[in-house]
Amino acid sequence: MQLQQANRRKARIKLGLQGPSGAGKTYSALLIAYGLCGDYNKIAVLDTENRSADLYSNIGNYNTLPLDPPFSPERYIEAIDVCLSAGMEVIIIDTSSREWDFLLDYHASLPGSSFNSWSKVSPRHDAFVNKMLQANAHVICTIRSKTEYILSEKNGRQVPEKVGMKGVQRENLEYEFTLAFEMDMMHRAKVGKDRTGLFTGKPEFVPTVDTGAMILKWCCQGAEPYPVVTPEDIIQAIHACTTNDELLALYNAHPLLQQSLNHEFGQRKQQLLGHNIPNQNNIPANGTAVNQ
Repeated sequence: MQLQQANRRKARIKLGLQGPSGAGKTYSALLIAYGLCGDYNKIAVLDTENRSADLYSNIGNYNTLPLDPPFSPERYIEAIDVCLSAGMEVIIIDTSSREWDFLLDYHASLPGSSFNSWSKVSPRHDAFVNKMLQANAHVICTIRSKTEYILSEKNGRQVPEKVGMKGVQRENLEYEFTLAFEMDMMHRAKVGKDRTGLFTGKPEFVPTVDTGAMILKWCCQGAEPYPVVTPEDIIQAIHACTTNDELLALYNAHPLLQQSLNHEFGQRKQQLLGHNIPNQNNIPANGTAVNQ
């Protein structure tokens, strides 16, 4: 553990777009995405809305990856990996709300205490969120809001107006993003969270390509980003470990990859034990670190 001086580095934006159905989240995400990379061929939409992303294909030759049920966190993670492997610079997750709907149904199906059942739900959701945040690409995540109606006065008459309320996702997910917009039925966005400082205190606006270009300029400020550590890098490091202490140190240094690389850690541990190497601290065969 060591203190380091803060150093502004280049970043990949993680943007949340929340609003009711019909607020223009998908279209706005595509415009912002183009502003971020300047090439529709480098944009991918993870489409959970019955291929509705194809409706905007007239604006550019972006890519779609249709997702069908079940909308499990693992399927979202797999889809993000497909996009990263294909060299996509912007990934639009449209919509993440289906992931949370899936987990709520899964939670309801578990026997026993509802409180205890969250221990089986939260790690799966956290793995999905961490995948978004650590992806070496710009990520725009749409979130569907629950729809309600309020009475508004127009021309002296009370008329119902459709508004978005609480987002269909785990509470406080918006705080994980660098930037979060809330959209209304007039396709206007207002900032909900802003670590960039670009939109704080500004009036509502309709997102355009220029919005993405403005965000990109902010992302490009600072020193080069920290090197991206991929699962493949860690697998190579696992095989390079010659003692169980080295393996344990590697395991503890990458908590977010422990679950996905559970088998590799456990297999290498068994190989090291087979060579009769002293085992002061122990990674069991299933990869979980414990103290003797």
